Amino acid sequence: MTVVNMHPRIQRTAAEAALLQTFEDQVTRLPGDAAVAHRRDAAMELVKQGLPSRRVEAWHYTDLRRLLTSVPPLAEPARAAELAPLLPGSAVFAISNGDVGPRPQMPGLASSRLAEHLASGTLAPVLQALASDDFVGALNAALVADGFVLRVAPGTALERPVELQNLHTGGQAYARFAVDVGAGASGVFVERQTGQGAGFVSSVTDLRLEDDAKATWIVVQEQPEGASHFGQLRASLGKNAHLTLFVMNAGGRLVRQELRVKAAGEGAQFTLRGVNLLSGDAHSDLTMIVDHSVPHTGSTEIVRNVVTDRAHGVFQGRINVHQVAQKTDARMACNTLLLSDDAEFDTKPELEIFADDVACGHGATVTEIDRNHLFYLMARGIDEKTARGLLVKAFVAEVIEELEDEAVVAALEAKLDAWFAAHG
Repeated sequence: MTVVNMHPRIQRTAAEAALLQTFEDQVTRLPGDAAVAHRRDAAMELVKQGLPSRRVEAWHYTDLRRLLTSVPPLAEPARAAELAPLLPGSAVFAISNGDVGPRPQMPGLASSRLAEHLASGTLAPVLQALASDDFVGALNAALVADGFVLRVAPGTALERPVELQNLHTGGQAYARFAVDVGAGASGVFVERQTGQGAGFVSSVTDLRLEDDAKATWIVVQEQPEGASHFGQLRASLGKNAHLTLFVMNAGGRLVRQELRVKAAGEGAQFTLRGVNLLSGDAHSDLTMIVDHSVPHTGSTEIVRNVVTDRAHGVFQGRINVHQVAQKTDARMACNTLLLSDDAEFDTKPELEIFADDVACGHGATVTEIDRNHLFYLMARGIDEKTARGLLVKAFVAEVIEELEDEAVVAALEAKLDAWFAAHG
């Protein structure tokens, strides 16, 4: 087995040195001889590129060489306490500090451990970065040891939600989920990202919807105030597949959540609704790339942001319409509410269109609470703090209420209320 020489001549930051040392310590213990080449390639990409800085266009607003000053050691294998599921009755698949827990049984749902596939070589190719600027993918590929592989049988409508929990007790923790929803199948999936202490977390999800499949996927990121979180969801949509994705970022000190979605089959539809709730000194970056690579596909993305204290938020959204992707209908909007003079938010919407018969658009707004609306409520006997809270909640709850499942809406609104209670 070949081990990468992790002693480059160029000067490394403390965080870079810590990550590369972790790889050097762990590479011979990670599963799968067939995966070693891919891990080595990923680690070499980290060696060559280092942490991305503002000179890298995709990371212009999230300069990791400046923001990531230290990385804790690898988390101990101790189990974290599992969370009560967001949706009652869910089948919970939990990963704690990188170690997988029990696999619940459900009709039509097959599950296995990622480590088993890596050991046999069947999933080794997934351990690849998507591009030279894919730090999140390279980091996870180099160091992930285990995760869950789920397969929903064709034609199955899952009888209850599936919840994927990635938990930590501090330290470095790596997880990966691979989910395949078969042709004509459907289900609701919840991805929870949280823990305790100043963790450093990387989580990648590979989601594939086959022809005529339908899935609702909910990501709730609630890392502790001192944690760094690097998440990535890669989704591929087959013919007439429908993916509804909801992302709620409501925690963490340094967060980068990436969404990379490909409408690969005609008739594929992608819907994103996102909520970023930022407070304290948090830096949170939601970066999305949607590829329309065939004709007659559609996507709509709406992201709402609430930023207070000294927090800094980022939304980068790019829609790519390939030359053959005629009749694409793609629309994107990002709306931000700043609640303090020290809060910041950077928005970068992009359209890259090579087809000539499309309907595409994007928009972005940044504003404060409307004083007229505030006066209207206060004139009716509502105190200022309560009135402000009602206006902010209405701004965010609008996108939550678009979800069709009442149980999902109630659970997310409860999360919203808890955040406002703590930061209102």
